[in-house]
Amino acid sequence: MIKKLIHLKVKIKSMTAFIENVFSEKTKKLSERIIINIAIFSFVVHLILILLNNFGVFGDQYESSGFFSSPIAAIYTPFSFILLYEVYLLIYYLPKSMTIYIGKQYEIIMLIVIRRLYKDLSQLELSNNWFSIQEDLQFTYDLLATIILFILIHLFYKMNKNRVRKLLKLTETRPEIIRFIQIKKVIALILVPLFLVMAIYAFGIWAYATLINPSEITDLANINNLFFDEFFTVLILVDVLLLLFSFTHTDKFNKVIRNSGFVISTILVKLSFGTEGLLNSVLIITAVGFGVLILWIHMMFEKNKIPTNY
Repeated sequence: MIKKLIHLKVKIKSMTAFIENVFSEKTKKLSERIIINIAIFSFVVHLILILLNNFGVFGDQYESSGFFSSPIAAIYTPFSFILLYEVYLLIYYLPKSMTIYIGKQYEIIMLIVIRRLYKDLSQLELSNNWFSIQEDLQFTYDLLATIILFILIHLFYKMNKNRVRKLLKLTETRPEIIRFIQIKKVIALILVPLFLVMAIYAFGIWAYATLINPSEITDLANINNLFFDEFFTVLILVDVLLLLFSFTHTDKFNKVIRNSGFVISTILVKLSFGTEGLLNSVLIITAVGFGVLILWIHMMFEKNKIPTNY
């Protein structure tokens, strides 16, 4: 019996050490270097493919594919890898700070909108009929959405910056908080291979469709629905789990409402992937704006020290 307990403790220590290594600062910096190198390499390769396509090397099979028509579209590729790094950062900060974790969700959806802007730029039609051309309208929506999202994300971090700094430096000693942090680390560790498999699978489907029947890939906006649609579905489930597990260490009304509001915000982001045009931009801005407003009200509760333990 004693040997089994010792063996179990060794396993727990090994697992803890592995988790700490995966989410260490060293691993984060290594991942950053790898992603940057891949992004630069993919950008150069994409530019070469566009150049070869423009010279007619591939014949007319990629003629209708926006992905191989304009050099501006090549920016789409490195941005995709930057987005994947943001996904890693989201997982990295999940055990450390709920606020940064939610903020990374907002950064990801904003980067998706910015990435879409490059597609919009490659399809602009400069004419007097600006507001009657769908591509030009989408560019206008995305441009305004980017500015508004940037402001909202700035406000989101600014409202909680002092608390986040303390959390990142604080060594927690309360048993219930330590257990909650360990739970978040386990969830984060599960998300790493899950998102990696999802990303590879989504890229494989898109690459297969592009190579076999490139005429079907005519709109780069469709790429946004690859991976990130399912990604935010998983995040909704994770947010709900975090909400439920948070009851193990707090029953404060304002914190429960804050975490519930973050779940609603993630759901709104997820719904945006099923829409287009103005409605898409409105849903994204509403999602982030709702999260900012929920955090602001939560901070007012904390500041005024309203009794919330029932």
